[in-house]
Amino acid sequence: MIRRLVGKVFDDAEVADQIARLPISFNEYGIDRFGVSRHALQRWYSAMAPIYRDYLKVSVFGAEHLPARSRGMVIGNHSGGIGADASMLSMALLMNNPPRLAHAMAEYFFNTKPYMGMMLNRVGHLTGLPQHARLLLEDERLVVVFPEGARGALKPYSKRYQLQRFGTGFMRLALVNRAPIIPFAFIGAEEAFPILTRLDAPSRLFGMPPMPIAPQLVFWPLPVSCQIHFGPPMIFEGDGDEDEDEIYANVDRVRAAIEGLIQQGLAMRPRAFMTERL
Repeated sequence: MIRRLVGKVFDDAEVADQIARLPISFNEYGIDRFGVSRHALQRWYSAMAPIYRDYLKVSVFGAEHLPARSRGMVIGNHSGGIGADASMLSMALLMNNPPRLAHAMAEYFFNTKPYMGMMLNRVGHLTGLPQHARLLLEDERLVVVFPEGARGALKPYSKRYQLQRFGTGFMRLALVNRAPIIPFAFIGAEEAFPILTRLDAPSRLFGMPPMPIAPQLVFWPLPVSCQIHFGPPMIFEGDGDEDEDEIYANVDRVRAAIEGLIQQGLAMRPRAFMTERL
């Protein structure tokens, strides 16, 4: 009985089919050149599948803008404090047709803790170093970046859907690696985990990120339907050595595209909820 239950949780048939279609070369041990494990992908994404389909009921719009096999940087808003947006975005990319594996740039914190860095590596997420992103892009992978970082993820509910300051590193990476930027907006994480406040003391004491506090008082999202909106690819000319003014101008264009997708997504929400109820 226990074995059947474990198998049901970690062996989703649709997830297995999508992983088999990934444009990734695994060796005889099921490991690719970056340390990604086919077995770990199967277990992780199978566990996420019920949350994606039935709990957060993620809907995807504009998936035709995602490159089928070539490199790209998937750039969007960050919110919700506990990473539900990142995990559901990764799930959406895998379940797309054709499927793609999301390679997120993980916080340095995770790589300082036993096993955490290795576990993230096994499902495709490398420490957020420019050289890691460069290697992935050269191998025609999709790199996911949240330019707001913790500023966006940990903002209070009173600032929901308000983009915070963007970092600029992603733009230089895109230029150096001739990578198109695919903007996206994630709608729903703000309500699924509405941050009332955050505790900074644990971060200072244990060297960990600040602890967000939501009304549900547990690190688990509320069952709020979520939507992901992808926009057309944005291609920028340059070699990454541009002056700061030009880089900031390009970043502002990406920010404006994401802001437009957020507004589009918010405007569509009542219609999306009505469709679900019907």
